[in-house]
Amino acid sequence: METTTEMVGGVVLALFGGALLLWCAAEVRLRHLVRRRGVSAVAKVVAEADAHGELDSAPLLSFSAPASVGGPGAKRCAEVVLARPRGHTPLRRPSRFAPGASIRIAYDPVRPSRVVLAAAETPRAAVVDLLWTTLGAGCLAAGACLLVAGFTR
Repeated sequence: METTTEMVGGVVLALFGGALLLWCAAEVRLRHLVRRRGVSAVAKVVAEADAHGELDSAPLLSFSAPASVGGPGAKRCAEVVLARPRGHTPLRRPSRFAPGASIRIAYDPVRPSRVVLAAAETPRAAVVDLLWTTLGAGCLAAGACLLVAGFTR
């Protein structure tokens, strides 16, 4: 392999692997914080309005979240939130997420559109996170090896 090809391939793989690792760390941290500090609720899966939304593996969820109106001591009323959960990456939507199904979630009270599925609803989340982290680390390592090989010639 030519030195320039090794260098370019190494840079591309290292950048991709590093970006993937950063993205994985940010997503896992966000989901963990929302599950730990967020508000638990039960959401209902909503039928998709368009054909493209049905192709998304993350279901469209509807739930009520209290919204503050005004400043301190103001009245609180409920707002209906439509959102897709973060961190849901199967290839096909599972049958348990059929329209009308109830799902336990946690949401960020400051930004109710930031929703994650409850830990019991995602039994293989750790396996998927480990897969993406391994892919990122492997790309970063392969890129580093190509860069070292290019520099030693």
